[in-house]
Amino acid sequence: MSFSWKENLPEELKEKVTKVEKMIQPRIEEIDEQVLYNQQRVLDLFRKHHVGEEDLVPSTGYGYDDVGRDKIEDIYADYFKTDDALVRPQFGSGTHAITVGLFSMLRPGDTLYYLTGMPYDTIQEVIGLAGNKPGNMKEWGINFKTTELTDDGQVDYEKARKDLQDKSIKVVAIQRSLGYATRKTFTMDKIKKMLKFIKEVRPDVNIFIDNCYGEFSECEEPTFYGADMMAGSLYKNAGAGLVKGGAFLVGRQDLIDGAGSRLTVPGAGKGEGATWGYLRDIYQGFFMAPHTTGEAQKGMVFTAALLEEMGMQVSPKWSDPRSDIVQTVTFGKSDPMVKFCAAIQHYSPMNSFVDPIPYHQDGYEDEVVMASGSFVEGSTIELSSDGPLRDPYMLYIQGGLSYAHDKIAITHAVEETFYK
Repeated sequence: MSFSWKENLPEELKEKVTKVEKMIQPRIEEIDEQVLYNQQRVLDLFRKHHVGEEDLVPSTGYGYDDVGRDKIEDIYADYFKTDDALVRPQFGSGTHAITVGLFSMLRPGDTLYYLTGMPYDTIQEVIGLAGNKPGNMKEWGINFKTTELTDDGQVDYEKARKDLQDKSIKVVAIQRSLGYATRKTFTMDKIKKMLKFIKEVRPDVNIFIDNCYGEFSECEEPTFYGADMMAGSLYKNAGAGLVKGGAFLVGRQDLIDGAGSRLTVPGAGKGEGATWGYLRDIYQGFFMAPHTTGEAQKGMVFTAALLEEMGMQVSPKWSDPRSDIVQTVTFGKSDPMVKFCAAIQHYSPMNSFVDPIPYHQDGYEDEVVMASGSFVEGSTIELSSDGPLRDPYMLYIQGGLSYAHDKIAITHAVEETFYK
């Protein structure tokens, strides 16, 4: 007797899924090779640093002499080829880690410059470009400047060269993923070009990378090519769906020392910060991260291919290079966007019985619709989707702990949106 998960699908959809599965197989095999390469590097570091059961014992209180915490930070620093790292459950989110990193490098009168256009919504609130929350950079006298991207979503190097002549610029930031923009995620080839350009034009500035969604999605990372500090989230790629909170910073020794002082207090710096019951998850999550990121990428390749078959506008296309775990699809109006998002919620392991309702979320200017039936709240390495209800009504789909779950959920989302 044969069994098939496609058995009850409409015949036309079943044929499209079968066609897509065969079509994307070479791309799936490429991702498998990437996973093997990154997994080898992670395994080698666990062996090099002699990780043992004693490293999983958590600390409490001040967190002094936390050998497991110190070792996992050494492993992160080694993997990303940096001097040092802060890998902490005290970070509330990737945005929190980015904020700590940027504030630790900037002083009143300094200017933060974004090479990659306007940062996404939550960072705009941190800077003071949106909202008017206390403690933002504007309140502290820190200035902001950006060079808008070209019409095709690329860095405008000619204009950026002129803008970077402003000597008040002390930090140049690069946002790897697209946030709620309509551009493509920047691949490592493009980021390498950006890093080379900044070092040529302004070798005196610190280069900061917002790497959220990007870790393990290629075989190289921005810090391999001279980025001074980089941030990521533990409940995105680097935590593999196992870590329940926290984020990380990696970078140059003096900058990580400064970020440690900003996260805790000057003096204690990164020497404080208890790990409570997090260490086992952080170690195991990092070990599983290459595999889980690969599963998510394969799921997004399938998503792109199937939605292309349905005549939808997607980015990246299924055959395009990928540098994160995010897939966008443009609906052009709100109703099908909300319906598709709801279907992803319906085929999630948690809260499958609820319907997402657009609402105003803290940190965002527009109403947002969001599906996230995840084991860790807000975990976008788990399958989720969200997007602001504004033109062009683009839904941002990301994650997937398993390729199998992504295939099932996305196929049924297509069924509910286009066949019912």
